[in-house]
This record gives sequence, structure tokens and C-alpha cells, in this order.
Amino acid sequence: MTRSPNGSLAALVSASGASHKRLAHRVNQLAAGAGRPTSYTHTSVSNWLAGMIPRQPVPALLAQALGERLGRAVDVAEIGMAPSHPDDAGGLEFSRDPADAAAQAANFWRNMHRRSYLRRAFVVSAFALPVTRWLIHPAAAAPTHAGGQRVGQKELDELWEQAEQARQWDARYGGANWRTGQVVDCLTNRAAPLLAGRATQSVSNGLHSAAAELSRLAGWAAFDAGDHALAQEHFVQALSLARAGDNAELGAYVLATMALQTMRRGYPTEAIDMAQGAYERSGRDASPRVRAFTQLIEARANARTGDERAAARALARCERLLDAARETESPTYIAYFGPARMASDAVEIYRDLGKPQVAASWDAQATMPAGHTRAVGLRLSVTATAHLQAGDLDQGLAVGRRSVDILAGVSSDRAREYVSDVDTALAPWAREPRVREWRDHAHRQLRGGLNG
Repeated sequence: MTRSPNGSLAALVSASGASHKRLAHRVNQLAAGAGRPTSYTHTSVSNWLAGMIPRQPVPALLAQALGERLGRAVDVAEIGMAPSHPDDAGGLEFSRDPADAAAQAANFWRNMHRRSYLRRAFVVSAFALPVTRWLIHPAAAAPTHAGGQRVGQKELDELWEQAEQARQWDARYGGANWRTGQVVDCLTNRAAPLLAGRATQSVSNGLHSAAAELSRLAGWAAFDAGDHALAQEHFVQALSLARAGDNAELGAYVLATMALQTMRRGYPTEAIDMAQGAYERSGRDASPRVRAFTQLIEARANARTGDERAAARALARCERLLDAARETESPTYIAYFGPARMASDAVEIYRDLGKPQVAASWDAQATMPAGHTRAVGLRLSVTATAHLQAGDLDQGLAVGRRSVDILAGVSSDRAREYVSDVDTALAPWAREPRVREWRDHAHRQLRGGLNG
């Protein structure tokens, strides 16, 4: 059977300005990163333009490569390689109509197991449409259903209890731990049916909000485990559900979390925009504690750009808002965020700014409660790198070793990244026997070795 040329793909390749050779090379890079090595050439691209459709997950990787060139998200339907099954649509959908939020999210959760998420890369442009639509209408309640099972406060409370349990698991065991992975089961088998049930408007809003927080937690776990594309999709669904729950406060928290991922993936200026948007659009609808969190993320992103003044201003706003939070009630999902957590992040802010002495002054205030195993280990990694910035090898090694020993009990790709930062900071002393001993110890404790 004669294939028809793929005009949609041809138009995007032309608009991207990429040569066939360069495009094939980028697809090979993405495939290798996904654990699926390929050896495509310019001839392969010509075949795709002629109508041939490569096996999964190559269409998604091709769309990603074109999206990187075009500076926006591109899906497989746009390149003329739409999946044969309509349920293969990903989790980046963010409908204008809040009534669609629950169905879109349920479809995503239900079909996750059928899709490949083998370490696909983070694509910052994938956040553009969802963030824009949320900024236009951060709160717009989805209408209630006339049919389905009756859902009340009891079922809503159960979802919030599941979210609280998931937060505790994540803090203690890390995002890659099997316990944290049960969040998706809860979304698929419990939250989705409840969202399709009959409820009052108040309970319906609450169900959307609880599902949004569970989806945010699933995204956070995926981010912590290094599954960045999957994390993005969970975050987009969380943002959509929060809006459909008429909950601008939770939406601001989700958006700030998305900004944190964006910053960590190397896009600090975009993260600043997202954090500022979360702060400005939540306004009076958000508690001081949630707004403080948006300012903390803005401060961290500014530090990554080297803008000390902007970072200090945002951190000062965060501190003032946390002071105000003592007099007001805050949502349970952000109860962990207080002065000690702010101080812990301030250590990283000033480490990133190359101010190890200032970082050390914040470190003295950064005591975290029991159970926050990963947070303690990450802070110690940052503190170790600050000591090394200051030229203090003894303290850098001592604190770095404590960090390794704590993080050895956490299943977290992010933890490995932080320990790798310590390893990189030790480069000037690479010939020292005790540095080699530290590195050997880190590799043994972390089993899979260091990232980087």
C-alpha cells in the first residue's frame, strides 16, 4: 500500500529550521536518554516525511525534538503520528472548560501503564499553555454531576488522609520508594470514581482539590525519582483539578512546585515568571504560608541566575509572610513549611550565590523535624558544598559524609544529584586520599553510584 506524505511533519520540520541530519541526531540522543538507543540518520527523517511511522516511543521523541527547536510543546498528533488509541493522549491536556478536568485526569491515570516514561526529558514549553490558562482563570468550579454514586464528606476526608500519608512517606522514604508509588493507585481506583459521583458543590470542590493535591504528590514523587516528563504531566493535571475545585490557593502551590521543577531542570528565568504568577494571581485567596512558599521559590530561582538583590528581596517577603502565617490558619498540605524549612532553602540560595559565610549563618536555623529524612540529607549536602566553597575541606568531608549516610536510606534520584554536587565541589582536592575515601564511601552507600 502506498503511503501518503506527512505534510504536518514537513511543515514543522521546515518551521524548526533543523536539517534532517541534525533532527535524526537529536532523536537518537533522546532515545539513548530514554534507555532505547537508536541509530537514525537523515534517510530516516526522509522516510518519516514520506509517511512511515516509527515504533513507539520514537514519535513522542520526534515531537519533543521539534518542540525544543520551536520553543513550545508539540504532540504526536501535530506531527501526523497520532496514536491509534484515543486514550494514548498524555497528561499535558488543560482544557479551557473546568468541567473537563476530572475526565481528562482520570483518562491519564487510567492509561499511564500503557505509555512509556523511560526517563524522557523535561520540556519547559510543555508548561506554557496550562500555566497561561491557569493565570487567566485560577479558580473556576466544575459543575456537579446528576448521576453516579453519592459522595459525601466521609469520602472526601479519606482522600485528604491518603494525601497526608503520602506526604509522610515521601519525606521519609523518597519519591522512588514503592510506598510513594501507591499514590497513583489511589488516584486511579479511588479518586477517579469519586470525582464521577454525585455530590454537593462544596464536596465536589473538595474532591477536585484533594485529587489535585494527590496528583501534585504523584508529580513530586516522579520528579524526585528522576521521571521528569511524567512529573510534568501529573503537575499539569494537578493544576487543572485545583482550578476545577475553585481553589486558587492550591493552584498557586501547585504552580510554585512546577516552578521549582523548572528551576531544577535548568530554566531559572522561566521559574521566576511562574513563581511570580502564582504569587500575584493567588492574592487574597491564598494563606500567607502558601504565598510565602511562592516567594521562596522565586528567591531560589533568582539565586540560580546570580541576581542576589532579587533573591534577597523575595526571601525577605517570604520571611514576612511566614511571620504573618503564625496568626492565620493554613492548609494541612503546607503545614511543614515554616521558618526552619525557609532557612534550609536559604542555605542553598546563598550557596548558589557563592556566599558560603551567609549560607552558614542560615544553616544554624535550619533544623527539620523528625521524619523529614530526605530534607535533612539534602540540606547537609548543600552545607557541605558551602564549606568547600569556603575552602574548608575538613568540614566539607565531615558534613558530606553525614549527608551520604542519611540519604542512603532514601530512594531518590534528586538525593543522588545533591551528593554529586558535593563530589563536584571536591574536585580541587581530588588527589587527597581522604577525598578518594569519601567518594568510595558515597558509591558504596548509594549503591547505584552518583548522578552526573
